[in-house]
Amino acid sequence: MAEECTHECSGCGVSDCGDRSQPVDHTLKPNDQSTIKHVIGVVSGKGGVGKSLVTSLLASSMQKKGFKVGILDADVTGPSIPKTFGITNPLSADANGILPAQTQSGIKVISTNLMLPQDDLPVAWRGPVVSNAVRQFFNEVNWGEIDYLFVDMPPGTSDVLLTVFQSLPVDGIVTVSAPQELVAMIVGKAVHLAQDMDVPILGLVENMAYFTCPDCGKKHHIFGEPQGKEVAERYEIPAYATLPIDPDFARLCDAGKVEEYDVADALDPIVAQIEKAEWKAE
Repeated sequence: MAEECTHECSGCGVSDCGDRSQPVDHTLKPNDQSTIKHVIGVVSGKGGVGKSLVTSLLASSMQKKGFKVGILDADVTGPSIPKTFGITNPLSADANGILPAQTQSGIKVISTNLMLPQDDLPVAWRGPVVSNAVRQFFNEVNWGEIDYLFVDMPPGTSDVLLTVFQSLPVDGIVTVSAPQELVAMIVGKAVHLAQDMDVPILGLVENMAYFTCPDCGKKHHIFGEPQGKEVAERYEIPAYATLPIDPDFARLCDAGKVEEYDVADALDPIVAQIEKAEWKAE
């Protein structure tokens, strides 16, 4: 046996080890009080493109369709989900586990900001601590019955993304981009990682694709021509959608009323892909 053996055979490069065993499935299961049917990650290789925005809108859309929805805020050191939904009450717990907060419409939410005495305090944790917190958010929270649990990822392709892909039963991801070639390239990094780890890619949302002038009604492409369709084709992503720059959305987020935002049918292609039976493991 190798001197530094960690007993993690699936990631070991010593092919002739006499103690090698079959890989162990380390996928977490929710606690005994919880049933989570599907886990959807919202990812991007770059920050500031609107992952939390897309997570909030997708969760609200699925909730309005009658599904039981939860959000796991995996952006542990930069959480924004509670503010977006206007949740200020701290988390509590009982004998069965941590109790998630709930939005006005009943979406269940877990986030580090709900554990802090004030929401502007920093969470200065190292990678292993952050990864362990994400695991606990999944299997030590009393989620109850959930049809779709959306996981709002931090930017990049480091510890948390690997933890979620390896530890949570992820059914698929939605990736978020902006209309810039640089952003599209960085998004590609997250897409390739998901493909390498056999995680299905359900759709691409191109945020900040245009701004509609309130006076003349003309669409202006402030960050350049939209590239969502081209990027989706490049990475063989089955569905894509575009979202505008909308001051109303920013206002509602600041007021904690994101659920009041009318996204109309903009996210329908992504929602339809999430609901498709082909990728579901019932």
